[in-house]
Amino acid sequence: MTKYSFILLSEQTEGFLAQLQDLGVVDVSRSVKPIDEKSSALFAEAEDRKKALRQLETQLSALAKSVDMAKAAELAAQNTEEITVEKVLSSCEKASSLRQSFDAAQKKAKELEPWGEFSAEDLQKLEAEGLKLNFYSCKKKAFNPAWAELQALQIINETDDAVYFVTVCPADAQYDFPIEALPKIDASSKEAKAEAEQLQASLFDAVVELKALSNQTEALEREYKEKLVEMDLHIATKASESAVEGYLSVIEGFAPSDTDAELCAALDQMPVFYTKEDAVVEDNPPIKLKNRRFSKLFEVLTEMYGVPVYGEFDPTPILAPFFLLFFAMCMADAGYGLLLILFGTAVTKKWLKIDMFKNIGPLITVLGVATFFVGIFLGTAFGIDLSQATWVPEALKKVMITGNIGGFPAQMVLALGIGVFHICLAMVVKAIGYTKRFGFKNNVSTWGWLILILGGIILAALGFLKVMDSAVIKLLVIVVGVVSGAAIFLFNTPGRNPLKNIGSGLWDTYNMITGLLGDVLSYIRLYALGLAGGMLGNAFNVIGGMVAPEQGFGWGIGWLCFAIIVLLGHTLNMAMACLGAFVHPLRLTFVEFFKNSGYEGKGAKYNPLTKEVNKQ
Repeated sequence: MTKYSFILLSEQTEGFLAQLQDLGVVDVSRSVKPIDEKSSALFAEAEDRKKALRQLETQLSALAKSVDMAKAAELAAQNTEEITVEKVLSSCEKASSLRQSFDAAQKKAKELEPWGEFSAEDLQKLEAEGLKLNFYSCKKKAFNPAWAELQALQIINETDDAVYFVTVCPADAQYDFPIEALPKIDASSKEAKAEAEQLQASLFDAVVELKALSNQTEALEREYKEKLVEMDLHIATKASESAVEGYLSVIEGFAPSDTDAELCAALDQMPVFYTKEDAVVEDNPPIKLKNRRFSKLFEVLTEMYGVPVYGEFDPTPILAPFFLLFFAMCMADAGYGLLLILFGTAVTKKWLKIDMFKNIGPLITVLGVATFFVGIFLGTAFGIDLSQATWVPEALKKVMITGNIGGFPAQMVLALGIGVFHICLAMVVKAIGYTKRFGFKNNVSTWGWLILILGGIILAALGFLKVMDSAVIKLLVIVVGVVSGAAIFLFNTPGRNPLKNIGSGLWDTYNMITGLLGDVLSYIRLYALGLAGGMLGNAFNVIGGMVAPEQGFGWGIGWLCFAIIVLLGHTLNMAMACLGAFVHPLRLTFVEFFKNSGYEGKGAKYNPLTKEVNKQ
C-alpha cells in the first residue's frame, strides 16, 4: 500500500473527494457509520428504501397462496404508477391489513358452516318476543338426548363426530344447562362467505397494486445505492482535518502500490498538493488481499475471521487447499460431490437464482470436484460402499483407502496424520512470520518448539522406516533435545533472569503438551463426519430396499416408495453433511491452524472511496 496525504483549500474538499470517488482506488480514512446529522439522514433514507423493498418482497411472498398471482401480474403490467417509498409502505400496510381480515373472515365462515343458513333478522324477532337462543356443540358420544327434557332443544346439524344444537327459553327465566354455551352466533355461513369473497376481491386489487410497484423496484434500488454513495462521500469529507484556521483541509488515504502511476497522473491534473510514501505498520493501512484464481475463491472465508494486519501473512493460500480437503473428507461421498458440481454450475451460470449462493457458485463447484475425488478414494457414493460393490472395477478399488493401520481404521489414521501435518505447517508459518515481523531474538522459544516437534516427527519416521542407523538417530535425538531445550527453557526471553525463563518454559510446556494433544485429536472429526454420513446414506438405501418390488411389494408402489425414501433420505443426509462439512473445517482452520500459526486477523479491509456500492 502507498500512503497519500492531500492538502487543498477547504471549499474544494467535496469536489476533490468526488473526483477520488470516480477513480475508485483511494481508501480515505473515514468512519463506516453515520457521524453527523446529514450522514444520519442519508443513512436513514437509504434504510427506508431497503425496508420498503424488503416489505414489498415479504408481502408478495405471503400473499402468493391467497390470490391468483398470474392474473394479478397480468393486470399489474398495465399499471405505470410511479414508485415511491411512501407508496410502497402504504400499499404493504393496506395489503397486510386486508390479508388479516380475509383470514379472519375465512375462519369465521368455516366455524359457521355447521349451523346452516338463517337470517339475523329472525334471531332479532325471537329476541323481541322475549325468547333467548343458546348455541351449543359437543362430541357426538357426549350428547345426551335427555337434555331435551331440561330445555326446549333443537338439533341443527350432526357430523361424524359432533352435534350442533340450540335451546330456547324465555329471556327472563332462570336457565341452567349441563355444558357451557358457545358465544352468540349473529350471522350465517352464507353471510360470512360473502364477506370473505368481498375481502378477497379487495385483497386481489391490493396485490395488483403491489405487483405494479414490484415491476419498478430497480428505481428504488438505484436510489438506495445513490444514498449510500452520497453518505460515503460526505463522511469522507468530514474526515478531513482542518488547518490554517479552517482555510485548508488535510486528507489521508491509501491506495494499492500498483496503481501509483495511474493515480499520480490523475492527481497531477487536480488542484491539490499531495505527498506519497510507502505505508508502514504504524500507519495501520487497509489490507487488499491478492490471491490467484483458485485461492481467491476462499478469500470470503478469511474475511469471515478477519483480514491480516499490515505485514502479517495472508493465510488464504494455505487455507484454500486444506479447507477443500477437509470439506471433501467430511462429505466423503462421490455421489454428493457430483450433485454439488451440478448445483454450483447451475448457480454460476444463473440457471438457479438463489441469493445466498449467488456469489459462491464457483466455490461450490470446486468443493464438489474435491468431494467427488476424495469420495472415490474413501470408497463411498450415495451411501454405497464402493470397495464391496461387484460392479466397481478392481483397478479402482486398489486406490481406495480401506482396512486398518496398527489396529485402527486407515481413514482415521489418515485424518490424524493430516492434522499433525496441518499443525506442523502452522508452527512453521508462525516461526517464519514472527521472525520476519518481530525478529529472531524475540522468537527463540518458537523456533525451539518447532525444532523439537518437527525434528522429533522426522526422526521417528526415519527410525520407523529404518533408513538410518539407530546410533545416528540416537545422536540426532540428543542434539534436537539439547538445542530445543535450551531455546525453550533458557533463552525464551533473552536478557531475563534464567530462573524466570525456566519457569516460563515449564508453563509453556504444559500448555503446549495439553494444547497439541487436543488439537490433533480434533482432526478425528474428519473421519467421524465422513463415516457418519456414509452410514446414514447406506441406512436410507437399506430402508428403501425393504420396500422395493423384489421384496414383495407391487412393481409401481414398490418403486414409488423406494424413490421417495431414497430421495428424501439422501436430500436430508446431504443437507446435514454440507452443514457439518462447512462448519467443522472452518473450526479446524480458525482454531487449530490460526492458533498455532499465530495469525491475528485484526486488519482493516481495503474499502476505497467509490461509486460502486457493495454494502448490505
